[in-house]
Amino acid sequence: MEEVKVNQASPERAGPSWDRGVQTDSRGQGPAPRLSRGNLFSLLSLWMELFPQEQTEERGPRGVQVVGLVVVADGRVVGLHSSGSDLHAAQAAILDHGAKLKHMSLYFSRRPCATCIKMVINAGVSEICFWPGDPEVSMLSSKDYTSHDASLQLTEEAALDALAVDQLKSNSGTQIWVPLKPLPPGLVQFVTETSRDSDFMQKMEEEGEEVDQLFNRQQSQALSLLTSRFLVSPSQHQKILSLMKLENFCVEPYFSGLRHNMEHLLHLLSAVVASVPALCNYGFYRSSGGSGSTAVSLEVALHCMIQARLLSYRTEDPKVGVGAVIWVKRQQGGGPSLMGGLSLVGSGFNAYPSGSQYQQYPQHDDKQEDRERRKYRFMIHAEQNAITFRSRAWQAPDASLLFVTKCPCDECVPLIRAAGVSHIYCSDCDQDRDKGDISYRMFRPLQGIHKYCWQKSPVSQSSSPHNGFLGKHRRQMDPRDVKKLRIEKDPGEQRA
Repeated sequence: MEEVKVNQASPERAGPSWDRGVQTDSRGQGPAPRLSRGNLFSLLSLWMELFPQEQTEERGPRGVQVVGLVVVADGRVVGLHSSGSDLHAAQAAILDHGAKLKHMSLYFSRRPCATCIKMVINAGVSEICFWPGDPEVSMLSSKDYTSHDASLQLTEEAALDALAVDQLKSNSGTQIWVPLKPLPPGLVQFVTETSRDSDFMQKMEEEGEEVDQLFNRQQSQALSLLTSRFLVSPSQHQKILSLMKLENFCVEPYFSGLRHNMEHLLHLLSAVVASVPALCNYGFYRSSGGSGSTAVSLEVALHCMIQARLLSYRTEDPKVGVGAVIWVKRQQGGGPSLMGGLSLVGSGFNAYPSGSQYQQYPQHDDKQEDRERRKYRFMIHAEQNAITFRSRAWQAPDASLLFVTKCPCDECVPLIRAAGVSHIYCSDCDQDRDKGDISYRMFRPLQGIHKYCWQKSPVSQSSSPHNGFLGKHRRQMDPRDVKKLRIEKDPGEQRA
């Protein structure tokens, strides 16, 4: 195996990263910056590490950390996984994908343990990518991620694991590397501004909420949590890198650049997290006309919607970015019990047809006077991409859940219904609107699908609130479990 490759660019060489996209084959530059594929997959892996689990007991053996994993095939996300109390994320991916992992890429939130690495190498994966922080078999003495006094104390198990990983990577053809790249100039600011103006925040603003202060507070709290989890102190980080045989990252300016890039990624992720705030008085509630029982908790619904929001920043639409993910909830006994029985079906963002050149089609919206020069008839919608490139089929009684960042339009509603989607989670800001080239009139009368829209808590409980804050079945939170990311308003600032 080759040495772990450094994929770091010097700050002065950092530029717009309109790399080869999932949909198009060009490097054209649009008016807004865009996430590179490597950074998108890295962000999703970091976020999957915080997937809210059903159980509250201690996760796994002592000293083994939770890991998030993104499985990528042909530039598309085909699997999202998180560690459970018994199975590691990589083991869950083996169970879920099996021999299909051959020639795929795996993006981990931290370096996996030797047990996981030997299994994915054996499955024939082409590359293993990870953030080089504290690895899965932790080298830190404290397991409290919010603590700043965790000391480096290499246990015998951590030392043996590091030795085994080094030998495995030296005797395999699998490429193991760090994919983190500098973000294009202005991307963090762009994501922050668009997150502040997301459909979910606009809905709250229409209800009279003071969203500016709320967004800033939510982002600050999310950033604090993310930083405490993924960025240990510089001195500890350098020692960890050395013990992981990654001394090349300890040399300046690479070490500072590595942490600088991660800090930018965490700022970006915190803004996306704040765009769908977890508050007691807001959540995904059943839309009028819907029926049936709820499928997932509020924490899970929020987490999946943030996945979709991250995907939207790979869009090729310079004005409106839309992301979508589809999950299937298996019945008991239908597969690994991790993540509440959820398995990823498909994901996507709005883009031009696969294989086309970026500037081959019109870029203009409905403000363009000539209709033939507008983009709408050429853009593949996020829901269409998620359904087209789905990695598995589903059937009743499995629940299929679509999370999309905007209200499905009239072009997508028939496709969603015919595909057998049973639950839709979205914003309804565009519901009933007709924008000429694109309309949203079919969503409200859509029957046979359970619709959950982002809104304020209804006064009556008969509307079946879709969250973990209300109702007698509220799950008790373990204050030590930082995976359950719930950022609430201060009690003194709750609105009546």
